[in-house]
Amino acid sequence: MKAYVVLATLLASLAAGTAYAETGFEEVRFIQYLDENTALEEVRKGNIDMYFWSIPSERLATAEDRAGLNIYESNGNSYSILMNPAEADPFNPFSLRDVRFAVNYLLDRNLIVNELMGGYGVPLNAYYGPFDPEYISLIEDLESYNFQYNPALANRMISEAMEGAGAVLQDGVWIMDGSPVELTFVIRSDDPTRKSIGETLSLELEKVGFVVNREFGDLNKAFVVVYGSDPAEQQWHLYTEGWGRSGFVRYDSVGLAQMYSPWFSNMPGFNDPSFWNYENPRLDALTQSIYTGNFTSAEERTGLIRDALAIGVEESVRVFLAGRTIQYVANESVEGVVNDFGAGLPSRFTVINARQAGDATLDVGVKQVYQGAWNPVAGLSDLYSNHIWYTLYDPAIFLHPYSGSALPVLATWEVRTAGPGGTLDVPPDAVLWDVETQSWSEVGDGAEAVSAVTFRYDMGNWHHGIPYTMADVMYGVYFSTEWGTQSGENDRTFDPDFSPRAAQSIETFKGFQITGPDTLVAYVDYWHFDDGEIAIWASVGASTPWEVYYAMEQAVLDGKTAFSRSAATAKEVSWLSVLLPEDTATLREYLAEFAESGQVPAALSAMAGDAGERYEAAISWIDRYGHAVISNGPYMMEGYSPESRIITVREFTDESYPFAADKWSGFESVSIPQIDGISVPATVTRGQALDVSVLVWDADTVKYFVNDADGVAVSGEVDANPGDTVISVDTAALAGGAATVKVFALSETVLRPASHSADFFVLAPAEPEPMPDQVEPQPAAIPDWIRTTAGWWADGLISDADFVAGMRYLAQEGIIVIDAVTVPGQDATAIPDWIRTTAGWWADGLISDGEFIRGMEYLVTVGIISLE
Repeated sequence: MKAYVVLATLLASLAAGTAYAETGFEEVRFIQYLDENTALEEVRKGNIDMYFWSIPSERLATAEDRAGLNIYESNGNSYSILMNPAEADPFNPFSLRDVRFAVNYLLDRNLIVNELMGGYGVPLNAYYGPFDPEYISLIEDLESYNFQYNPALANRMISEAMEGAGAVLQDGVWIMDGSPVELTFVIRSDDPTRKSIGETLSLELEKVGFVVNREFGDLNKAFVVVYGSDPAEQQWHLYTEGWGRSGFVRYDSVGLAQMYSPWFSNMPGFNDPSFWNYENPRLDALTQSIYTGNFTSAEERTGLIRDALAIGVEESVRVFLAGRTIQYVANESVEGVVNDFGAGLPSRFTVINARQAGDATLDVGVKQVYQGAWNPVAGLSDLYSNHIWYTLYDPAIFLHPYSGSALPVLATWEVRTAGPGGTLDVPPDAVLWDVETQSWSEVGDGAEAVSAVTFRYDMGNWHHGIPYTMADVMYGVYFSTEWGTQSGENDRTFDPDFSPRAAQSIETFKGFQITGPDTLVAYVDYWHFDDGEIAIWASVGASTPWEVYYAMEQAVLDGKTAFSRSAATAKEVSWLSVLLPEDTATLREYLAEFAESGQVPAALSAMAGDAGERYEAAISWIDRYGHAVISNGPYMMEGYSPESRIITVREFTDESYPFAADKWSGFESVSIPQIDGISVPATVTRGQALDVSVLVWDADTVKYFVNDADGVAVSGEVDANPGDTVISVDTAALAGGAATVKVFALSETVLRPASHSADFFVLAPAEPEPMPDQVEPQPAAIPDWIRTTAGWWADGLISDADFVAGMRYLAQEGIIVIDAVTVPGQDATAIPDWIRTTAGWWADGLISDGEFIRGMEYLVTVGIISLE
């Protein structure tokens, strides 16, 4: 839901611990190491215990390189290019969709993976990758994009779009209104991979006629220039983005909105009303339906995702390039690591669960110790801060590290639902916050909701010693409603990042009922086919005591600071950070005023309890530690030293803490589906069964997809047998020529599919000999799959042998006609380069069928293709 009203995924019941306030270490230090090579050596020597960033693959290639280390691989990171689509003056070429889309063909995704990432990754055509749970249901859509490096095609698309807009190409440079068309490319220099991607794309853009100004910097620069400026000012045109995850998600309701849709405040303009903003109402409607559960079945949800994905790719404001396999390292002496499928080694469970014999301090190397503001409303938006924050904060619900399902942490729940078609009665004394009267109002008779979720909270103390109560929970409900409702253009309780997201949630709120000191029932118009997702949607809670939220809110309303980066930029105030001294001092002033006046929030007028005690406890905390990071997790924030670039957190030794040190130890190991090999015949005659043998372990089912030249032609699913699983594929629907079978081994509880693929060739069935009095048919037209095969071969995606097999098919079908006897000639492996170039030109439609056939007839003449 909102920033501090926490969400997660499926019920996985874990027993509560019997001991309290225990962790593996007395303190944890997060220490900045910008250089990965230095960090690797420090981990190897034992000077730091683990490093929360990727280590270059070439540094871990040999057994000697890995000595003294444990290596943990994760697939939760990805790279993208964000483009500025603003229609502005001077002319912005990325305001043209075709120019943006052409960028897909200017970057060689295979080169990025194989050369820049050392083979540790996969090409991405869109947001979803092979390790996402949604991938299997979308594989046909994702593979249909098939973006290959094709600068000729990109150049043609760009030229047509630029000329249509009135630009002219002079001496290799695009000119508009008498001036060269210039681009400003913000390139991350603190990440070698993104730096190389940026430099490579800059060269390609220059080749197609743009003047490119390279601006190098880190995330702080991106926050200001890319995410903090009006796109119409054109301070930037492209940016090399990198993405990481703090958890693994089974049903991703947010990703498409975050990456493609304007309403989520993550597209250019970022919903700042003073900026130019990218708009796409259709995409907004689709992703909001996914987000709010506006569907009646899993199939309908998948359809919404497909439609939204197609628009996002077509718009190409954000272009995805590659998913990275991260290699994390820890010293071999560290135990208890939890390698989350999304977050990897930096999972919240690793620091909480880790232990090391004879050592009371865990030293964690981090790439950046502080990059963005720390506040629980619209801060904590970067991966670096989240790695630390989730060791300090216990949410109501989190994500299971291997299934991505809703995992109870601070709360357990029971779901009742009448969805998708029915409703439940809401008790008339359930309440909602009324923004007009500034009070809680009973919903009255006749109120209905689709679902009801009863939550029971394990409420210990906040880090400053004050009990977590239902007042903290209800302040969260108030805040989401108040700041998620825009009552006019001058509404002071509006934030361009937080409010649009909160608005989607509060529209489904139908009532809240406190039924005990630790129990609450939430009534919502929300349904999902997984009850855990309903619990996630309805979950309410707090990450910080209500008195700190109240001080933050008043400081923002008084114009002294702002919750979000975009609001801070527009209002020319600080982006609120409860970790920095200046903003903390401001919050202390408000807390002191509240304590002196006895002021309490209107939303808590009947449940604030001893507000004075809370104010004094928060003030004492600030005076002692110099910050206002107060939460409820197993570690508490001790301090941040900007000079030494270290953040230190300390064990929360309070007897009220509900979980034992080994609470999450069951996550230390997991059995992941494996495929040890796949056996496929080299050729099959169309219409005959293709038997595929798969060596599979720790899986429940095996799904398969067979791609021919036209895309996915056959798919299916079989039960997995430990060891050899045989799939019989019907080939009747396959086109002739090269084909690929892809198999995925799936587990119902561990959502990390293993995958494997193999190529084969589909032969046409033998035609009967014609009778003497029959008329021989004319040569057939060239099938589309031949054009696709030629393109693949020109791009290096299939071997010379596969290409020659396809050309032999043309000869067998009489499309290549040679009167002379085949002449043994050149080495059959030595296909001239001009033939490859000709095949690429023909695949792109740059030459005629006749010109292509003449090239192929040459191959027959010299003996590279035999007619036998």
